[in-house]
Amino acid sequence: MNIKRIVKKVYHFLTNVLFMLLVTMLIIVLFFRISGEDPNILGYQLKMVMSGSMEPDIKTGSIITIKLEDETTQFKKGDVITYITKEKNLMTHRIVEVGNDGQFYITKGDRNNGPDAEPVLHQNVIGKYTGFTIPYVGYAANFIQSKQGIMFLIIVPGLLFILYALLIFGRILQQLNRLADKGK
Repeated sequence: MNIKRIVKKVYHFLTNVLFMLLVTMLIIVLFFRISGEDPNILGYQLKMVMSGSMEPDIKTGSIITIKLEDETTQFKKGDVITYITKEKNLMTHRIVEVGNDGQFYITKGDRNNGPDAEPVLHQNVIGKYTGFTIPYVGYAANFIQSKQGIMFLIIVPGLLFILYALLIFGRILQQLNRLADKGK
């Protein structure tokens, strides 16, 4: 195989990868924007941790996996749970005390000096932390969910694709001009 064929194959491969990346990012962004929900895969969800209250176990900016739970009165002291606060925020803290057979929990961030001010009612618990953490990826995920991130994920690949199409169009015009010159 000559070098031109290899370059051409690599060129076509990269074009296809760029196009698939653009379409994939568009689908992902649109799906999560339209649904407004976190992805649920086989009873697990990914959550972003954007505070340092659980360090050093869970670093700020991490993505964690939680196991969604229907039965929310089963947790015990030491479990790390994700729950909805009165302010409708998500929080992931460790249970330091179980009250009234799991009807409520007293929680505390590992790095915090004392327990949280409000007990967590069992019906506000979403799930239990599985121990799986990807440090610092949450910063990127947080950016992706912002308006600037969406623009970056849709507009930049789109512009690259348009630029690539213009380059291809320019090369076709050059080849047509060469063929026209040879035909004269």
